[in-house]
Amino acid sequence: MSRGEGLSPYFTVTLRGRCRLHELLSHLYVLIPVLDNEKHYWVGDDEVDKLLRHGEGWLAQHPERELIAHRYLKHRRSLAAKAIERLMEEESPELETTEEAAREEEAIVEAPLSLNAQRLGTVLAVLRESGARRVVDLGCGEGKLLSLLLDDRRFERIVGMDVSSRSLDIAADRLRLERLPPHQRERIQLLHGSLLYRDKRLEGFDAACAVEVIEHLDPPRLAAFERVVFEFARPQTVIITTPNREYNVKWETLPAGQFRHRDHRFEWIRAEFQAWASAVAERFGYSVRFLPVGPEDPATGSPTQMGVFGLKND
Repeated sequence: MSRGEGLSPYFTVTLRGRCRLHELLSHLYVLIPVLDNEKHYWVGDDEVDKLLRHGEGWLAQHPERELIAHRYLKHRRSLAAKAIERLMEEESPELETTEEAAREEEAIVEAPLSLNAQRLGTVLAVLRESGARRVVDLGCGEGKLLSLLLDDRRFERIVGMDVSSRSLDIAADRLRLERLPPHQRERIQLLHGSLLYRDKRLEGFDAACAVEVIEHLDPPRLAAFERVVFEFARPQTVIITTPNREYNVKWETLPAGQFRHRDHRFEWIRAEFQAWASAVAERFGYSVRFLPVGPEDPATGSPTQMGVFGLKND
């Protein structure tokens, strides 16, 4: 390793693992310039595409993805931010809670007042009851709940977060953010981010809502969501809604055994949801109560189940 005077900048690296040759080459294509950290050529938008192309299937889940992006892109912050944003969308497509999902579910339900409208109305009523002034909508989609919150002057600070930048653009249009008067515009903010990682921007709220979000998560990722919301953000009130699978038999248009939306990773029966919510409440120091949303049936319950978590006083 010596080279005349001082140490050589060159190292011998031995890699061990079982993988396909093309997978190894993709890793090396990305990581060799990352380890070098001294690119001597121009880095532009095309390098972001190269990084994502060669990092497909592994970079989004890599624990050092942000460091890799910054080094690969020669520490150009704007390019690294663009790459990380695209990686977040790749990693968490299950959190893209757009109106398409709501429309698919509503197509199953034939009722004078849509289930989605009943769901949002119930969430709004619980928020008012809680006395919350600062509310964050987690997985806000295209902004339906945000619109209701903005119309109610009691909510002084309103934030919507979603992993889908496209949904946030649609929400901004729906809310007419560009045309809001200053006193209204100051009340609301849209954030791009994942609900699977700790984010200081989520701290300091009276209430957080996750409306039809958790069923879009792979079950192994629920633990990360729980910590983000209940351990780190830790609002006084948390409202979570999710479909009740027992009610699915009431809809003749829904084939037996199928979920209400193609992107649902699970749909819980009432006992499963209540067991999960009770365990979360116990673990993180909350109380929890359960409310039905939509028409109730004695045998199957209501189409949507809601858990309202309240932070216990230490």
